Amino acid sequence: MRIRVYYEDTDCGKVVYYANYLRYMERSRTEYLRDRGIDLSLWQERGYLFVVVEANVKYRAPARYNDLLEVESIITELTSASVTFVTSVYRGKGALLVKGTIRLACTDTSGHIRRIPDEIREVLTPTPQ
Repeated sequence: MRIRVYYEDTDCGKVVYYANYLRYMERSRTEYLRDRGIDLSLWQERGYLFVVVEANVKYRAPARYNDLLEVESIITELTSASVTFVTSVYRGKGALLVKGTIRLACTDTSGHIRRIPDEIREVLTPTPQ
């Protein structure tokens, strides 16, 4: 997925503000699921939520105003009630800028852990690293 860095994404030095990478990672995960036919809003209507329970981000180099970023997500672990994504952010097709590992838990609307529905599990495949 491509993301252009806009002025609003940056700090006073025109460097992407660190928390915005989490937004980029969220978009990439959502598109990953959408590409596999999973519409999170429909699952929310059915009482399933996917909430972030763990995030680890390593910043290697800055992205700057007007850069074109490539954001790629893969699944590295799938359990009965959680899914772990690793998302990498590159400048164009080049240097790795940021890498994050995010674990999501499947819950009901009250926050209680639920088993990931088989319909979703069937289309999620962990990628060996």
